[in-house]
Amino acid sequence: MTSPLALLGGKPAVTTTGPHFAWPPIDDTTRTKVAAQLEESISIPGRSGIVAELEDGLQDYFGVRHAITTSSGTAALHATYWAARIKPGDEVIVPAWTFHATASPLFHLRAVPVLCETRPDGNIDPNRINELITSRTQAVMVTHLWGKPADMTNIVAVASAHNLAVLEDGSHAHGASIAGEKVGTFGLASAFSLNGPKPLSGGEGGFVLTDDDDTYHRVITLAHYNKRAKSEIPEGHPLARYAATGAGLKLRIHPLAAAIAYDQLARLDGYLAGRAEIARYLTGQLAGIPGLEVTEMPDGVIPSWYGLTLIYRPEALGGLSIERFHQALIAEGAAEFDRPGSTCPMNQLPLYQHPDSLFPGHPHSHRRYRPGDFPIAEHAHAHTIKLPVWHREEDLELAAQYVRAAIKISDHHKELR
Repeated sequence: MTSPLALLGGKPAVTTTGPHFAWPPIDDTTRTKVAAQLEESISIPGRSGIVAELEDGLQDYFGVRHAITTSSGTAALHATYWAARIKPGDEVIVPAWTFHATASPLFHLRAVPVLCETRPDGNIDPNRINELITSRTQAVMVTHLWGKPADMTNIVAVASAHNLAVLEDGSHAHGASIAGEKVGTFGLASAFSLNGPKPLSGGEGGFVLTDDDDTYHRVITLAHYNKRAKSEIPEGHPLARYAATGAGLKLRIHPLAAAIAYDQLARLDGYLAGRAEIARYLTGQLAGIPGLEVTEMPDGVIPSWYGLTLIYRPEALGGLSIERFHQALIAEGAAEFDRPGSTCPMNQLPLYQHPDSLFPGHPHSHRRYRPGDFPIAEHAHAHTIKLPVWHREEDLELAAQYVRAAIKISDHHKELR
């Protein structure tokens, strides 16, 4: 008899034709605004036009004094570290599991990323930070992985006790909050990406948030030389004499990306509310499926639902491998079920094992990273299956088909072994 599993010849559970998820949502309003920007300007060297509108909008949305746009999230992170006065030989504690760009700009500053064990959800474990602090430690960088806010109360407490700067990578977490306080506002500064699939997207781009004037002026000096630096760095400020050249880099956002991001910003809270509704349905349904465990959200924590993560439990399905389970999901037509790739424990990456090959003479800490150094992060990464979260009410039926695909495989797992 033919198995009902699509992988073994049955009919797929997901019947909706793909693609099943595309981001950001682009409609005629977006197209009209981008077309208007084409007519107005495609190069904005100062803080004016759509760049100023976007930055003003970000300041209002996050409730901060300064928002500075950049060409990418990586550029925003680079500017954040530089503005925080991270210098050669300094150490910055970063989560072991994150996208590499959370920490890789440190190599260009000849500073040392110090990897810290995470909790099973991938966010940095505040209880493991103390053991990594040395006389060279200057800051803690926090990623809010998959849009779930990290434990900022305890992270800020540890950092404050040791006079360390708190920096945030909010690239997955636009609009996420803890007890009503938005991610990106807990420390000295934060960096966000506006890359393609991020909750707030301009296709490409990024931005830095800060309430600190000195940090703001330093971000401008690194990322926006000449016209903008001349107009925004006060006369008499130590950096004012460098305004024409800045630090030699130009990291400004493209006006067309700014136009898309500004259009999306006005819709962000609506998108997040829609995602929360779909996520409520998905978590409620998926949590009851043998072999899958849903990541819980503490009270007062509101995620952006950049991704809904599931921990796969092979022991509940007779030892069926995650590779085989995921293969069966794809065969069922549930193509958006994904396993994390480039966002992985960084001790597994050559850049973090042997940075001296790309950065000769780079300062070394006393820590050498190898696979196996961060068992919690590595186990969680190896057993994570994630799903993007839709935002429209009409997507509920598609979400239901994805749930049925997972139930079907769990129910028939013995046929896959």
